[in-house]
Amino acid sequence: MGKPEIKVEFLLGRRLREAKASVQRTVRAVTDEVRADVEAVKQRDPAARSESTGAILLLYSGVHAILAYRVAHRLYLSRHYLSARAVSQLARHLTGIEIHPGATIGKGLFIDHGMGVVIGETTEIGDNCTLYQGVTLGGTGKDVGKRHPTLGNNVMVGSGAKVLGPLTIEDNCKIAAGAVVLHSIPENCTAVGIPARIVRCRGKRVLETDLDQIHIPDPVAQEINRLKKEITELKERVGEMEGQRSKDE
Repeated sequence: MGKPEIKVEFLLGRRLREAKASVQRTVRAVTDEVRADVEAVKQRDPAARSESTGAILLLYSGVHAILAYRVAHRLYLSRHYLSARAVSQLARHLTGIEIHPGATIGKGLFIDHGMGVVIGETTEIGDNCTLYQGVTLGGTGKDVGKRHPTLGNNVMVGSGAKVLGPLTIEDNCKIAAGAVVLHSIPENCTAVGIPARIVRCRGKRVLETDLDQIHIPDPVAQEINRLKKEITELKERVGEMEGQRSKDE
């Protein structure tokens, strides 16, 4: 009777060691991610450059939301869906930032101020991205499966911008405040307006403007002005042709 008992004790001990090792790996991974998130705040927020790591962890709601997401995401991957949603909803009430635990977020995400930020379930965010308050990474309601955006590395999304649908914002892109992005944006580009249009790509101007968080150009107004200019030119040409015909007659 002693041998089966020894075997059971051995199996239980092995399971406990495996569980302990798994927990330790998870803690190390989350710690590394949170350290990168705190460092992102120090680098990209001028108001935080004199703050200590402890102060940032204690006072910054964006960091609180990301920390809660890191925990909720691990629970989500372990199929503890109710617990994951409970953590994310608690963080939403405390911070005003809603991040679905199913989203995939890389290291170094900086959510500045953050109130009203929404990140959908199938959203994917690369490393070292920046989101300002009021940003929505959401769906259009027309898609199934992959319904939310994919952001590459080093992407900045300005205040109040909406990025909707299973589109891709490639690396090093900038989305202006208030823009509504409905189509994919290639890497190293700047997009502004409603709907968003590319105004700069790979260092070259596409439209005669650049990203300006204060004086944001309106692509629709720009198009109307262009049409007005063409109409004026056409009227002048018609007037010249009518004058020439009167002379000939």
